[in-house]
Amino acid sequence: MSDPTRPPGPKIIAIANQKGGVGKTTTAINLAAALAEHSHRVLLVDLDPQGNASTGLGIEPADRGMTTYDLLIDEAPLDAVIRPTNTAGVWLCPATTDLSSADIALVANEKRSFLLHDALRQTAIDAYGFDYVLVDCPPSLSLLTVNAMVAAHSVLVPLQAEFFALEGLSQLMLTIREVRQTANPNLRIEGVVLTMADNRNNLSQQVEADVRATLGEVVFRTVIPRNVRVSEAPSHAIPVLTYDTLSKGSAAYRALAQELRQRHRIPA
Repeated sequence: MSDPTRPPGPKIIAIANQKGGVGKTTTAINLAAALAEHSHRVLLVDLDPQGNASTGLGIEPADRGMTTYDLLIDEAPLDAVIRPTNTAGVWLCPATTDLSSADIALVANEKRSFLLHDALRQTAIDAYGFDYVLVDCPPSLSLLTVNAMVAAHSVLVPLQAEFFALEGLSQLMLTIREVRQTANPNLRIEGVVLTMADNRNNLSQQVEADVRATLGEVVFRTVIPRNVRVSEAPSHAIPVLTYDTLSKGSAAYRALAQELRQRHRIPA
């Protein structure tokens, strides 16, 4: 039963697509940074064993200390795992390759699908005053991704503007429906955001038209372009908004953050 004396918790959004290379982690990092520019306090939970979100926010593996593995498997205190980043307004629960064995460790746990849900609702989170928690999921429909969906209020799906864009999306939607039926009846689709689009390419334009015709208003108006500055930023371990604040990629992620805020009825 919820405690009426506790402040309302943050909006928890799982960023998920079982297909790799669609801009999922890039979207998690830069959406977090763009929301922070609006003075939102954002926690990014790295749930991908590759740990790319952690690296992209400047936290080297040797410096990660306690991680999301400890949070889930050892039920470590949340405030022992959360750490600040060099991006003002953004905190991180880092990940390492240890997380790759989490699925095996989770199987025997009766609460295996609810561990992240419970971790993100520890009273320790209240002191941070987070407005958003973004969960960067692994590129698979594993127990880690299910944990993210059970913990989340909604799922944001990055979708690469390519020929096979819609293939595989049906399996993701099926998983979301199963989670609704079994563990999180209030889970909703936050939206689908098209990534790596090239407006000079007729194929990208056709894919966008097909996706919008199929999914309608679920698709964000904002489209993330294929942009070299977005690709370069991770090698400098900073969001593109910091690396090149005037780039087209930065403008797109700012527009996505503003569109998300509008969907949540947050005044401009």
